[in-house]
Amino acid sequence: MLPRARALIIAAMTTVEALTRREREVLHLLALGLTNREIATRLYLSVRTVESHRANLQSKLGVSTRAELVKLVLGDSVAEGRDGRPAPATRS
Repeated sequence: MLPRARALIIAAMTTVEALTRREREVLHLLALGLTNREIATRLYLSVRTVESHRANLQSKLGVSTRAELVKLVLGDSVAEGRDGRPAPATRS
C-alpha cells in the first residue's frame, strides 16, 4: 500500500468516531456509487444538503475528492457501523 493511502486510512480510522450518523449514511451511499441526487432522494434530503455532507466528510477525513472518499471506504469500511453492517439509511 502506498504511504499516502495508508496515512489516509489511519486518519480515517481515528476520525470515524467524529462522523455523524448521517455522514456515515451518506458515505456508505457514496461508496455504493449513488449520485448526490439519488442519495438526496433516498435520505429525504435536498441535493445541497448531500453536497454539504460530502464536503464535511472530505474535510474531516482529509481528502479532496469524491473518489478519495470512496477509496477510503472500499479500503477500510469506514461507513460501517460498529457491528460491521452498513449504517442504516433512515429518515431523521
